[in-house]
Amino acid sequence: MMDWTDRHCRYFHRLLSKHTRLYTEMVTTGALIHGDQARHLDFNPEEHPVALQLGGSEPADLAACARLGERWGYDEINLNCGCPSERVQRGSFGACLMAEPKLVADCVKAMVDAVSLPVTVKHRIGIDKVDSYEFVRDFVGAVSEAGCRVFIVHARNAILKGLSPKENREVPPLRYEYVYRLKQEFPHLTMVINGGIKTSAEICGHLEHVDGVMLGREAYHNPYWMATFDRDFFDDGDKIVSREAVEAALAIYVAKQSLSGVPPHSISRHTLGLYRGLPGARAWRRSMSQQPSWCTLPLPG
Repeated sequence: MMDWTDRHCRYFHRLLSKHTRLYTEMVTTGALIHGDQARHLDFNPEEHPVALQLGGSEPADLAACARLGERWGYDEINLNCGCPSERVQRGSFGACLMAEPKLVADCVKAMVDAVSLPVTVKHRIGIDKVDSYEFVRDFVGAVSEAGCRVFIVHARNAILKGLSPKENREVPPLRYEYVYRLKQEFPHLTMVINGGIKTSAEICGHLEHVDGVMLGREAYHNPYWMATFDRDFFDDGDKIVSREAVEAALAIYVAKQSLSGVPPHSISRHTLGLYRGLPGARAWRRSMSQQPSWCTLPLPG
């Protein structure tokens, strides 16, 4: 979700669900060590619980960045071993790390030793033509021995050459049964399933076999679905927030952010799907793609 789930996107999603755990876009260790740390790490207090997702393959660098994440107040440090893009591969991290479980274990141990936060790993079930269950089982086994207790498993292989990141989310077949088997074989670990999940009924079905469900682009493109999560999965009342209430809260947020020089479009671009499937959705998208009228509202008082 690089360039997607920035702090403004996460603030918007938090307006829809109080309890869903949010993840940052993947931030590379190089960007944190040599770049503008505040730009990459600052977040809104309302985003909790929120996890910092790191990309890297050097244990010492990852440990240093994990310490930064803890200092900034994140609730979890997540290592990305699932992104298949060639840009990520050139940095020797992402899905290609699955070929080196010992290195991943060393990275995890370095972070576990460096911080008191949970250190989690997001990964695929295999890479290229290596798609046996034993491959992902051995990967999880090796990494769990280093101290990782939570695995977020995208139930597709990552094809490192020949497929685009978009095709990698669609072409390799989904094998949810692999994730179910991981939970059976490692009952003491927390298994979260990811990939191709688009309905609440599907979420309920998966939760009969694993501990959690991660959503990516479906939640981004159809965000109001998230408004049902607190009621349906966290037993938090029987009401869901209205779209109008979300708009009102966003208007205040945009007005406050504008005082710091944040362009309204950098926030409104994440809201294009708020009225997805309803009459007027196209007009909403057009309005949000230009200058939203509520972006010019003054601060209350």
